[in-house]
Amino acid sequence: MARRRTAERQDDGHGEVIDWYEQLLLGPQERTPLEWEPKLLGPTWQRNPDGSWLLPEATLGWEVLGWCGVWLQHSRGKPWRFTPEQARFILWWFALDEGGAFSFRDGVLQRLKGWGKDPIGACLCAVEALGPCRFADWASDGSPIATDSPEAWCQTAAVSLEQTKNTMRLFPSLFTAEAKERYRIQVGKESVNAMGDSRLIQAVTSSPATLEGARATFVLLNETHHWDSSNSGHDMADVIERNATKSADGAARTLRITNAYEPGQDSVAERDRDAFEAVDSGRVIDSGLLYDSIEAPPKAPLTVEDAPAVIRSIRGDATWLSVERIVQSIADVRNPPSRSRRFWYNMIAAAEDAWMAPYEWDACKADGLVVLDGEEIVMFFDGSKSDDATALAGCRMSDGHVFTLGVWQRPANWDPDLPWSVPRDDVDGVVERAFNTYKVLAFFCDPGSGKDEDGERYWYAYLDKWGQEHGSKLILHAVTAGPKQHAVRWDMGAPRHQEEFTDAVKRTGEDILERRLTHDGHKVMRTHVANSRRRTNAWGITIGKEHRESARKIDLAVCMVGARMLRRKLLNSKQYGKRPKSRGKGRVVVLR
Repeated sequence: MARRRTAERQDDGHGEVIDWYEQLLLGPQERTPLEWEPKLLGPTWQRNPDGSWLLPEATLGWEVLGWCGVWLQHSRGKPWRFTPEQARFILWWFALDEGGAFSFRDGVLQRLKGWGKDPIGACLCAVEALGPCRFADWASDGSPIATDSPEAWCQTAAVSLEQTKNTMRLFPSLFTAEAKERYRIQVGKESVNAMGDSRLIQAVTSSPATLEGARATFVLLNETHHWDSSNSGHDMADVIERNATKSADGAARTLRITNAYEPGQDSVAERDRDAFEAVDSGRVIDSGLLYDSIEAPPKAPLTVEDAPAVIRSIRGDATWLSVERIVQSIADVRNPPSRSRRFWYNMIAAAEDAWMAPYEWDACKADGLVVLDGEEIVMFFDGSKSDDATALAGCRMSDGHVFTLGVWQRPANWDPDLPWSVPRDDVDGVVERAFNTYKVLAFFCDPGSGKDEDGERYWYAYLDKWGQEHGSKLILHAVTAGPKQHAVRWDMGAPRHQEEFTDAVKRTGEDILERRLTHDGHKVMRTHVANSRRRTNAWGITIGKEHRESARKIDLAVCMVGARMLRRKLLNSKQYGKRPKSRGKGRVVVLR
């Protein structure tokens, strides 16, 4: 890792502080055994093979740590020191690429309540206004040299003035007396001015029109789990993003600090997580978002007996949090479990009408299970033309393990004025490879309602092709009698099929909760399961989108339920016991 300081820099007393952080963070680090290993997102808690912390090669973060240790304070006479966890986050937040530009253009810091998000946010506002926060040049040893931002304009933004006070109340005692004198700092209730009013830290609230065009150099978005359409939160976030993007040097950035959001409210925090998961799953390109979170594992129980160990595993270095007080809050019957999981386990709990909580689905993940070629499987297909996703899922007959074979949906950044439709030939290729790879015993396909230019159903010709080419290999056909007899076409609009699928939703949900189901951990399938909502019909509870026009797809979840349904249907059939058996010959995991 490149060093952070050379003789080419003016020290200003920062060197001793930086040395302290280097001794704290560099080299092998002892691992503390945890009863509940947390779910880690982002780089802050990642390690190298030798046990040392994974840190960026080039970062302005060392200079930031040094400046804060000299000019900021916890209280009078007590210099500011970040926890090791906070310091590592700062090193990553100020990471640079080979050209000296920031590696991340915006970020999300998600932690449990009381972790210290507002103090670190206040420190970042202070250093962005006055300290070494911009790249100046490379030193002779290849490490970066930091400088200040001469026209710094920092904003701490929230959807109410009261929320901005969480950060603004810290400034009167945050700066040392020496800092106030050197930088000529004047602290007010809603702003901090410095250096003859040439530097500004400003509290702003949800008035998008007044923010448009602001030339802020850094914006801290506070409690974005509260930002939604009802309080102009989305409009405000959009304006802030546009303002940062058009900054003259391209160095203006935004950082969100948040607790775990409540799914289904469509908050800014929820959209940020959706964006991160879209990048993580490979559905969209990485736009430079740093998402850092430490969350309780899916199987962590919310009980008085287990909560202390869970909290200790996910509070990170926030050892000041009282485990006993948190457990008392969890035990309070006035606090619903979903709220306790959000605030104290930092988990994305399910929406009130969610079919399945993400952590319940995650608990069934089985990375080690591999579907061998030649193994007996069933497949379920959910077709669409353009609006919904088209998906294909498989289920292994031997144990019911479900896995993704393919999913196709409109790219996230597709121009809405341009037409897009599912590439049928690509889908056909995946179907053919599945038949060539596995022993497919049954294949049900819902064609969807989309139509071709000639008025024919978009998928009918392909379903006919699949039925004609592979129907003789299938030991169970989709419709076995009547005018709609077909080897693979299974229209979910038929009342009898809706009844059968509704029963499958119930059984699959029970299997997930009882851990009788395993899956391959496919990230898009996880998203579609999390998007699924409970919907009532004439036969009970089925699954559906949050509303008809919702962009949150569920089609791969439908295929997963359908594949489980098809396996059970086949196991109970006479044909299954009479089938010729074959053995697997190798391994294939994903076809697309």
